[in-house]
Amino acid sequence: MYPCSCDTFVALPPSTVRHRVIFGKNSDRPCDEVQEVLFFPASDYELGSKVKCTYIEIEQVAHTYAVVLSRPAWLWGAEMGANEHQVCVGNEAVWGRESPEVEEALLGMDLVRLGLERADTAEKCVHVLAELLEKHGQGGTCFEDRSQFTYHNSFLISDRKEAWVMETSGKYWAAERVESGYRNISNEYNITTKIDREHPDLRKYAQSKGWWDGKAQFNFAAAYSYMSTGRIEASGSRHSEGKKLLQKSNGHITAKTMMDILRDKESGINMEGMFMTTGTMVSVVPVDPALPGVHYFTATPSPERSVFKPFIFVENMKVELKETTSPSYDPVKKPRFHSKPDRKHSLFTKHEVVAAIIETHKERGEQLTHRMKRLESDRMKQMEGILCYGVKQPHTLLDLFSCSVQEEMELYSKGF
Repeated sequence: MYPCSCDTFVALPPSTVRHRVIFGKNSDRPCDEVQEVLFFPASDYELGSKVKCTYIEIEQVAHTYAVVLSRPAWLWGAEMGANEHQVCVGNEAVWGRESPEVEEALLGMDLVRLGLERADTAEKCVHVLAELLEKHGQGGTCFEDRSQFTYHNSFLISDRKEAWVMETSGKYWAAERVESGYRNISNEYNITTKIDREHPDLRKYAQSKGWWDGKAQFNFAAAYSYMSTGRIEASGSRHSEGKKLLQKSNGHITAKTMMDILRDKESGINMEGMFMTTGTMVSVVPVDPALPGVHYFTATPSPERSVFKPFIFVENMKVELKETTSPSYDPVKKPRFHSKPDRKHSLFTKHEVVAAIIETHKERGEQLTHRMKRLESDRMKQMEGILCYGVKQPHTLLDLFSCSVQEEMELYSKGF
């Protein structure tokens, strides 16, 4: 199966306005897969506790940070998310000379969640992922239907001051720090000679496999990618187009800019078909630690037909995002389901009807789209005030995301 999924972006000052870090990702997955948005509060655990990830059980840490996640409803991990310290993470499928493991281990999506739960900076997240890869490895199918779709992972990780790109091949990895400007990743290795952190045996392993002669300057992408780039041509096109879209707005990139990029169909970033964009995230994180970050999620497919809804972390927060939580099943208990269970959450169900109306009824569709855009715009204006001046009564934001979802669902009910 050729790479055909996901694009992740980050923009930092001076590419952005008002001293903010802007993070965004499209999660491109099978078109019949439901993506949910969930919140998990900070938690403390006793020594010796375990955590059951999608396939394997590993040691739990003493404390996990609060996280908000967008994830395929059948698994434990996440495609993308943020934590209370404003660390944001998204992953990409990558393929190279080393074949990915079919044997069940940690999924890249498990690593996204584990990194967010355990790291309070982007750099620390790199170390957390490196330790987990070394100890537990990565592997297992990434589809619920048990098809053997496996891959290595790359990660884009950001916080208030910088971003990191981390690219993996089995347990081996390289990481590059991004301190300013912008960066995007797709389904290809793109760390070359600027390597700021790496697996201690990264170069030795490449040399042992004949991928590097030990004399020329070490280039991670050249060593670990396919000798033929045929399999990553589609990815390269999306990566190139995404870079152009970032360049076009360089110096004045905003949340709206990032949303527009993720909604762009011509570039292939907003995907349609058997593989499509099933969930989207945009985060706005001020450099100033006194100001809150705002994390927008769609929780529905097709970002051009979806509403971005804001989430803000509040101290000691304990909320349940019911309208974007899928019905509960044991997703990995064997034997697996012979057919996929219905995982549609409340928002997904209503959005599915509205998306069909937009597609088939021009006038009604245009009216609905206009109302959706206005709803999103009104919320973004409200968030702009919070991003600039903070909030005096944080408890008023506890139900911000849920209230935004309910407004969207009410709009859909009227649209029927």
